[in-house]
Amino acid sequence: MKAVTEWSSKCVSSDVSGAVFLLQRELQWFQVVDVSTFPSLKWLKYQEEKSTYWEVFVQQRQELLKDARQWMKDTSSSCSLVGTLIITIAFAAAFMVPGGNDNNMGIPILLKNNSFMVFTVAKSLALFSSVAATLMFLVVLTSCYAIEDFLFSLPRDMTLGLTFLFLSLAFMLVAFSSALMIVLSEQWRWIYIPVALLAAVPIVMFSILQLPCTLKWSNPPTGLASTVP
Repeated sequence: MKAVTEWSSKCVSSDVSGAVFLLQRELQWFQVVDVSTFPSLKWLKYQEEKSTYWEVFVQQRQELLKDARQWMKDTSSSCSLVGTLIITIAFAAAFMVPGGNDNNMGIPILLKNNSFMVFTVAKSLALFSSVAATLMFLVVLTSCYAIEDFLFSLPRDMTLGLTFLFLSLAFMLVAFSSALMIVLSEQWRWIYIPVALLAAVPIVMFSILQLPCTLKWSNPPTGLASTVP
């Protein structure tokens, strides 16, 4: 417990990036030591001082906690703005469908077109995903940012928010591609393959760059999965 409490944040593992990941990793190690020895060990006195192990642990990581809080707030604010923009676009697309509506019945003219159905489903999923992402980021923004929250709740909420935001962007690309196919398929029937490939490029790139970092939020370090509850 003493070794974990006095551990320096300068000794950063190669698989940890950023203040939030580092704070979560240190909390996980503290949790493992506490649970594996005695449940109330963190409240024992720290040598000659009148502070407990947990109080000393928190006190020595105030700067790291400050950086983690600031990163959480900045990231949640930026992602909330992106989610709000997607909500606005997806909601407006519901009243401006490709091909227009029938003047008498108000029914979309291309209702029986397969690409139109793909557009409608993708647009709806993009709206629902962006709403869910924005709500998760609002949960993060309104959190009290206690140091205990960086162990499970805040990483979980941020992971869900980023996942829903990624899905909303992917569905927006699918909706745009299907609308483009509706417009151009009559003149260029070969347009399906290049449009599908171009729409997949940003999704694949984002997955390769972001998913390895996002998975760290919910996965404890190697060897701790069986001890961290």
